[in-house]
Amino acid sequence: MKSKVLAALVATMAVGATCAFAANPFVDVPSDSWAYKSVVELADAGIIQGVDGQYFQGNRNITRYEAAEMVAKAMAHMDKASVEQRALINKLADEYADELNNLGVRVSALENRVGNVKLTGDARVRYIHQSEGDKFKAADKNIDDATRANKATKNDDSWSYRVRLRANAQVNDRTKVVYGISTDNVSFADNNTASSDDNTNIFTDRAYVDYNFGGNNWDLMVGRYQYNLGGDRAYGYFYGDNFDGAQLKYQNDKFAATAGYGKFKEGYIGGKATYNDDDDNYGAGSAKTAYGELEGFFGGGRVAGSAIGVYYNNIMPNFSGAVNGAKYDANLNNFDVWGTYASVNFGKWNALVNYEKYKLDEQAGVKNLDDADVWIGKLTYGKANFATPKSWDAWVEYLNADPMFAKDGYYSNTWLGSTNSWRTDSLLSNVKSWGVGVDYTFAKNAQFQVMQSFASSAKQGDADPGEETRAQFVFVF
Repeated sequence: MKSKVLAALVATMAVGATCAFAANPFVDVPSDSWAYKSVVELADAGIIQGVDGQYFQGNRNITRYEAAEMVAKAMAHMDKASVEQRALINKLADEYADELNNLGVRVSALENRVGNVKLTGDARVRYIHQSEGDKFKAADKNIDDATRANKATKNDDSWSYRVRLRANAQVNDRTKVVYGISTDNVSFADNNTASSDDNTNIFTDRAYVDYNFGGNNWDLMVGRYQYNLGGDRAYGYFYGDNFDGAQLKYQNDKFAATAGYGKFKEGYIGGKATYNDDDDNYGAGSAKTAYGELEGFFGGGRVAGSAIGVYYNNIMPNFSGAVNGAKYDANLNNFDVWGTYASVNFGKWNALVNYEKYKLDEQAGVKNLDDADVWIGKLTYGKANFATPKSWDAWVEYLNADPMFAKDGYYSNTWLGSTNSWRTDSLLSNVKSWGVGVDYTFAKNAQFQVMQSFASSAKQGDADPGEETRAQFVFVF
């Protein structure tokens, strides 16, 4: 790209530089040049430095990284730009998004400009094959006790899709409002969408205010959001999908502390009944929780480095129904979730170890239910980046999860909440299982992902959890 062409583009959005009396810093730009005024204004604004601080070299081709650097500096002056100029900066930032990201400049910094509203989203098309095994799942509402006892088996092949949209509005330099809607996982088998059940509804899954203060180290979030203890580093075995609450977080490049309180809206302890048998509701809960987390970052900082963390949930269900038939038939009282993780980068590899303990209090007059321990290990090579075509990663994982409810030989495969795992119910609780997967970015903002479980077996009882194959296309915009 010719530097004089870029100079003309950036000069058009001139970032409010009014430097009629500024000195010309470049010896090779004469005062009678057509670009003289623009070049001087850009240099005075700090957008260009030239070569060796003395030469502009207006006829030299520049690299995309040099162009991106100029755009980044123009972004820093957007508060002085007009609406038309901001539109031009946004266009250039989109053009050089990959280079800006590689230079460590977040293009999303554009979202931090007052009055800017950005629409983002993603779409997923997914195929799941569940092999023969114990096919009873908490979501199956019409399976009777005899069928469950006989461990009914069948193959399960299903195609589904999900679409999510997010509107991000910058109210001022510290306050952002986010609103999002989503479909559930909608099966392609639901031909008559007008009469299909709740899983085709469009619902509000994000509606929160985010406020930064204290030099941007402190962040307060209030409304409907997703909380995931361990953030993007831990496995996400248990997390708050569609969660109404408030969260306060402090973070710098080496340390983060998070505390929050709110109510679950999804999953076994959320607001939806996930199983119905003889009028017993599984998951009619709307549980509340208080949670906290401490994290440390090293070897590259919070964004790119390794991390260790510890976290805690105290969950207070408002629950009535049954668990494992009539064995635990009454209220589910408080329970605690303790967890810790370590995510370590070494070269192109990442090793993750994640442990969680579920300690359940008295339920249905039954004291001292067995604690549930969950161990997860995952090894990943490479990194599939949506912004980088042909990038990829491959991973292998191991999951060892006790049944969530167990005492005196009785146990339940029921899963407590929502999860970030790709696995479904029968491969999440009361199971030992391996998994492998590959993620490949076949075009910008388009990724293909495939996962497969293997060597899976129940920890208690002889129910076969089966094996799961999943393949999906994910598109972000």
